[in-house]
Amino acid sequence: MSANRSTELPTEMRTRDGRMLPSDAITTVLSVDLLIQILDRIRDPRDRKSWRLVSRGFLRAESLHRRELRPLRRETLPALLRRYVALERLDLSACPSIDDACLAAVAAAAEGLKVVCLARANRLGWRGLEALVAACPRLDTVDLSHSVGVGDREAAALAEAKGLREIRLDKCLAITDVGLAKVAVGCPGLERLGIKWCLEISDIGIELLAKKCPEIKFLDISYLKVTNESLRSISSLEKLEDLYMVGCSFVDDEGLQLLSNGSKSLQCIDVSRCDNVSSRGLTSLVEGNQCLQKINAGDCFPDLESSFLSKLSCVKNTLTVLKLDGFQVSSSSLRVIGGSCKNLVEIGLSKCTGVTDESISELVAICVDLRTVDLTCCHHLTDNALYSIADNCKRVESLLLESCSLITEKGLERIATCCSNLKEIDLTDCGVNDTALKFLSACSELTTLKLGLCSDISDNGLAHIGSNCGELLELDLYRCGRVTDEGLAAIASGCKRLRRLNLCYCTQITDNGLNNLSCLEELSDIELRGLARITSSGITAVAIGCKSLVELDLKRCYSVDDAGLWALARYALNLRQLTISYCPVTGLGLCNLLGSLRCLQDVKLVHLSWVSIEGFELALRASCGKLKKLKLLSGLRDVLSSELLQMLQTHGCRIRWVNKPLVFKG
Repeated sequence: MSANRSTELPTEMRTRDGRMLPSDAITTVLSVDLLIQILDRIRDPRDRKSWRLVSRGFLRAESLHRRELRPLRRETLPALLRRYVALERLDLSACPSIDDACLAAVAAAAEGLKVVCLARANRLGWRGLEALVAACPRLDTVDLSHSVGVGDREAAALAEAKGLREIRLDKCLAITDVGLAKVAVGCPGLERLGIKWCLEISDIGIELLAKKCPEIKFLDISYLKVTNESLRSISSLEKLEDLYMVGCSFVDDEGLQLLSNGSKSLQCIDVSRCDNVSSRGLTSLVEGNQCLQKINAGDCFPDLESSFLSKLSCVKNTLTVLKLDGFQVSSSSLRVIGGSCKNLVEIGLSKCTGVTDESISELVAICVDLRTVDLTCCHHLTDNALYSIADNCKRVESLLLESCSLITEKGLERIATCCSNLKEIDLTDCGVNDTALKFLSACSELTTLKLGLCSDISDNGLAHIGSNCGELLELDLYRCGRVTDEGLAAIASGCKRLRRLNLCYCTQITDNGLNNLSCLEELSDIELRGLARITSSGITAVAIGCKSLVELDLKRCYSVDDAGLWALARYALNLRQLTISYCPVTGLGLCNLLGSLRCLQDVKLVHLSWVSIEGFELALRASCGKLKKLKLLSGLRDVLSSELLQMLQTHGCRIRWVNKPLVFKG
């Protein structure tokens, strides 16, 4: 059911005896259980909303049945929690200013919660987590990723939830071995743990974790300064299936050997960017874990040695994903991979040297079930490689070809003809033209199309996409200088579900183009950097029409002034990320914007030449308590009041100071 059809409901209905009833009357004779069963079959959130608007019965049924909620504004929380009494999953990552008092109130109103996402909750402390744990005995999963205020005391409060099965603490920089120990002792049934970028955690914490939490199946220790001793401890986890250790520079082949000697349950291993891992260590890992399904060894060591390639036969029946980004490969290497791993559904060869048409042909002739093929920056590939992929891998869904500049519309025609399931294609810097887009428009399931730096793309090509690719969600036209307002009209007319659009440096776009886009109600992320011909009038149209707008980049839009900011402040109520660097706005417009937008969390304010020191002071005070990330010119560090900077820091705002010269780009 489409959103349009769901809103076009009959305004009246006829009973058996011929009487006319309002359309909502039919729902009054249906039981709540039956209405809930109907709701379960309505997958699209837009359709659910349409039903709620026209039927009090469905509104009542959803209030009793809805299990998930992701509010965008803190002030709506009390009403939402009163309406939806059966919530089990609550995502508060989009709500700014979640603090202890707010979380305590939420927990008291939603005692049945099982899953809570508090990512980037910079003002949250142990008291709020303590209240959450006390009020929600069914708590199963908590995500505190990127919450800069979370440390050992907060971990201790969370550890009181004995039934936790999953915890995400990625980039909680204040967590140490002490906090991890609290979690390990308090949550013995833990199955999934993410501690990526928790740089204060050492081998000691990992050792205790492995001893106290034997049920762990998923573990992410990426970028930790741990050594082989941690891998020795991890090897004792008999149920471990997924291990992510990206960028663990103190781990080497000996550590991988320890893993291979331990549990045989490992299914997914990511050792990408582990500088001291070589082919020898990976060989031992594969040999000792013959249930491996996914291997990511990208950017580790330069050459694929024959010893590693020969051992791939050990996982020939299970391996489905192999990522080898940055390696030196050859035709013989890919032939061996294909022969040993016939069940591959994803291959990653990004930035691999030595990849040729012949080697791709060798691979895909055997791996016919590939769904994702990443050939980014494989500069020597031509249309012949695309012919081989199209003829052999009929079910390919994702094809990444950035900077493969030798491919042409002929190869893409074969792909479009043979690969009807194609959903994603990246042609950035490939130099393709409108004819290529005409062929690709036959892929009606296409959801992601990246055409950055393709200077031959024009409105004619976009017209084909707009006419046939109604499922498109993301379109990248970065520096496509021939695209005009007419091309945007074609996209807006046919791609109603579009959510992400990059128009940076498409210099022919004017306010008329933005007016065309204003009908896209699901458009959430728009990049308009360097569009000198758009003004506040176009921004106003976008702010009014694009009701889902969350991220907006207006850097170097030299004609967008206070009027544009006033429109955003009034209409773009869900805006969370904004870049207005180099725009001719004043302190008055900035103060109104930052004071009005309650969801705004990330703002970049570099080289706002018309904003005085006093203007910055007033605007930043108006935003205090909401912002999580702020980008300012380094020269302001010494002139803004220390009281203001301290207040921002206290409220969890991270300031990035940059030293950039004032250079105007046309």
